[in-house]
Amino acid sequence: MKTFIKTIIIGVTAGMTILGCTKDNPNITDDVYLTTTNVTTTWLTGMRRQMALTMNQVIVNTELVSDNYYNNRTLSSKLFDIPQIDNYDLDVNSIQSAIQRLRELSEYGLSIVVAADKTTTNVQRAEMYFINAYSHILSGELFIGLPGANKGEVLSPATHYNLAITALDQAIALQTDATEKLAYTLLKARVYYDMGNAAQARIFATAAMANPLLLKQQVFDGQNGASNDFQTYLFSSTTNEFAPLPRLDFLDPKYYNTGTIALDQKPVSYIKSEEAYLILAEVQVSANELTAAQTTLKNLLTDVVAKRLVISLNDNKETRNGGNRLDYPLTAVKVKFDANDIERTGYVLNRKTANINVSTISGTLVTPADISSATTQDALLYLVYRMRQEIFIAEGRRMTDLGIRYPVSQTEQLNNPNVKTADLVAQIPSFIPLNKGMDDFTNNTTTGVVTMKYDMNKILIANKTAKEIFPFIN
Repeated sequence: MKTFIKTIIIGVTAGMTILGCTKDNPNITDDVYLTTTNVTTTWLTGMRRQMALTMNQVIVNTELVSDNYYNNRTLSSKLFDIPQIDNYDLDVNSIQSAIQRLRELSEYGLSIVVAADKTTTNVQRAEMYFINAYSHILSGELFIGLPGANKGEVLSPATHYNLAITALDQAIALQTDATEKLAYTLLKARVYYDMGNAAQARIFATAAMANPLLLKQQVFDGQNGASNDFQTYLFSSTTNEFAPLPRLDFLDPKYYNTGTIALDQKPVSYIKSEEAYLILAEVQVSANELTAAQTTLKNLLTDVVAKRLVISLNDNKETRNGGNRLDYPLTAVKVKFDANDIERTGYVLNRKTANINVSTISGTLVTPADISSATTQDALLYLVYRMRQEIFIAEGRRMTDLGIRYPVSQTEQLNNPNVKTADLVAQIPSFIPLNKGMDDFTNNTTTGVVTMKYDMNKILIANKTAKEIFPFIN
């Protein structure tokens, strides 16, 4: 434990704007560190840094696994686009390590640091419990299972969710800031959603809707080693790295810079009121409360999405020229979600002739008319999941909606005798197209129509009783 904590202390004390500006001292020990003034404050800044680094790992890799983005050039995993997920993949280990590091930071902070610092406040304890809960949520949503302690038993997603609920209850009890308390409440709704507990998910989602514009974001620091990696891949890189599925082109880039790259790092929205509306709507649809669900989704559009910040951006350098595929549309062509779909406009933008509008928090092309026309359970479920995809794009949420989970990494297996053979196999539902099918499309330059090979939301509906998806249907 001392070796681990010494490593953490070095990271905590690295000079960094979002963490403070203390000097890195590799000779410091945990015993000495714990006697420093305001050690809880320093530890929390280190935990926030690890949140940023963990989100980088999660967002970059899960967006590639999903149908949201294709790796059109970068050295990031090209297997995840297939999707092929092996327990010996270095990216699998990097994601797992980041999440477990976040958990251990919070546990050490709560058990050791706060006891050493008599100035620790309840609000600081609340934030530590919140971060602990978030580490368990990521463990449960993204992995077949993960240990809950160093070399410990591999815990199921359900166990991680229960640990998250316990930590969130403690965070809510200690937190005095009303907005933060509401953010924790929304995260609790998300956990009950993950657990398939419709009754509790409804209660906490409804409570969180008290603030229709609730928002919690993770900041990044481009000057001191914690840049927003997804911003780099989407916008800042001189070569176009990640390309969105053409029907999602209008939502790209969610992160961008208009000034100096290092100084203009956009935050990630990881708790936002949109989720409360989407959870409630899915509960209602699953219970065949179709009229109520329509109202909830329309309120989401008017009361939340329409009021989120939209900026005008010059994106004329975007050429989708990464190199793995050279046929991405670059002008305002029509789109079909699959071969049987109608031709739709507004999904692919022409970035060369004028500025584009960028939805910085949430965007969707679902309209109130679309919602009114969806009069069956399947039609409304389809819209819920299409809206989840569009609203959460570039936030690392889509892979979970597709029912995909990572395996326990080979590194963990080699060091932890509790890892079983079953823990080493990724969860990829049988209905998921392979061979890069989720990212595939055809571009008919003669007719000016781009057609997706698969409409994954339609495929989800066709398989709605599968155990990996739709928590309230099964």
